[in-house]
Amino acid sequence: MADTDRGAFIWYELMTPDADAAKAFYGSVVGWDIEAAAGSDGDMDYRMIRRSDGGFAGGVLNLSREMVAGGAKPAWYGYVHVPDVDAAIAAFRDAGGTLHFDQCVAGVGRMALLQDAQGAPIYVMTPEPPEHDPDARSDVFDYAKAQHVRWNELSTTDQDGAIAFYTGLFGWTQEGAMPMGTMGENRFLHHDGGMIGAVMRKPPAMPQSGWVYSIGVEDIDRALAAVSDGGGALVHGPGEIPGGEFSAVCTDPQGVVFGLVGPRANSKEGRDG
Repeated sequence: MADTDRGAFIWYELMTPDADAAKAFYGSVVGWDIEAAAGSDGDMDYRMIRRSDGGFAGGVLNLSREMVAGGAKPAWYGYVHVPDVDAAIAAFRDAGGTLHFDQCVAGVGRMALLQDAQGAPIYVMTPEPPEHDPDARSDVFDYAKAQHVRWNELSTTDQDGAIAFYTGLFGWTQEGAMPMGTMGENRFLHHDGGMIGAVMRKPPAMPQSGWVYSIGVEDIDRALAAVSDGGGALVHGPGEIPGGEFSAVCTDPQGVVFGLVGPRANSKEGRDG
């Protein structure tokens, strides 16, 4: 494993009670193609998300009634590459976090769903590369491209503690910040020479600490219209961000929170012209 792999976001997963509805919704909003028929893994209904360029954007776990009854909740989850899952679990527990799930999947790797001391869930994973491509690296995250996750933002009740914990565990660095008025600063996270997201104070309206993953789109206004038309809702935004693009936070028809980021078509045409 390359040193730069440690701390990389390597997968994103939507847990939802209605994968067919997710296929229609995210296909319209983002342009993804979610498998209509799932691959079989026992009783698990797991579907892959493909981008228009043929690459993977993540996966969808269709929550069964039993999973929901057992406490599984619809949400987006990020997976971070670690060299040692046991060491990561120990670090979370030592810091006051909780282990919810730990599994090895043949041909995929070992993963664990953890919750940090402030209540934010996240996966850690040591992936098993494909036999035909032992040097394969994930490209599901890209700071600039549409149909990739472009931003990973943690809202937390302990900004300083969360930054210290994640930078120490994943090798991230915290550099720079954006003022947010009464909410303090949105403090930027970097990995492998690039910006990957930020840590901010948890807004009062947010029920608990958690991550929001923002997906890149070609036209923010068209995407937001598709959110509304598809039965989702705009939570806040769109607001302009450094660089002239716009971001917004939304919910899908099942109530799952996600972000969108991209240009306005009119402003992009103006810059290109």
